[in-house]
Amino acid sequence: MYKRVVLKLSGEALAAGRGFGVDPIRIHEIGGELAEIHEMGVELAVVVGGGNFFRGVAEQAREMDRVSADNMGMLATVINALAIQDSLEKRDVHCRVMSAIEMNQVCEPYIRRRAIRHLEKGRIVIFAAGMGNPFFSTDTPAALRAAEIEAGVVLKGTHSGVDGVYTADPRLDPKATRFEEISFDEVIARGLRVMDLTAITFCKDNELPILVFDLMAVGNIRSALGGRIGTLIK
Repeated sequence: MYKRVVLKLSGEALAAGRGFGVDPIRIHEIGGELAEIHEMGVELAVVVGGGNFFRGVAEQAREMDRVSADNMGMLATVINALAIQDSLEKRDVHCRVMSAIEMNQVCEPYIRRRAIRHLEKGRIVIFAAGMGNPFFSTDTPAALRAAEIEAGVVLKGTHSGVDGVYTADPRLDPKATRFEEISFDEVIARGLRVMDLTAITFCKDNELPILVFDLMAVGNIRSALGGRIGTLIK
């Protein structure tokens, strides 16, 4: 069991089957799982994406300036972070949203030492707005924040039904097999699409393991934390 972890959530996971926005049933389920982990004494930080509202590299942004589109995507992550915060506070779980883009009326600015102090005081920290810079997906901020707060692992939850790292895309190749454990070098050499390459190489350089698992099944976050499911990359 890890003492401190970073959970990477995609925005699409919050939309569930809707495709857009936040599904109230799914956000309630995720909030319940996060609260359960918190009660176990794990220091938990969450990095959330914004693809359920806007994604800078999506078709909807095709005619837009990339920097403007990515800024819109970062703001979408703040919406999701506030939704998670609301779900947790309804369970009397203390949490803080910290944004890489300052918006003091709705959340705190990201300050590393303050984030660590929140965790030490038993609060869940939700990191929003990526790194505050365009041209990066939220995979890289998840890796960066995990290294900054000295987390033991990045829990990478998938929303596509794939429950780990496979030799090929199991949705396209029925013969694909799942790895229980795989090295960073092999992930890079095989060109496996686990996270953005920037995030993978960052975790490799900083010896930060990644556990890839299916987020959508209820109870899987706790199972992943115990190392019972998914694929460990180290």
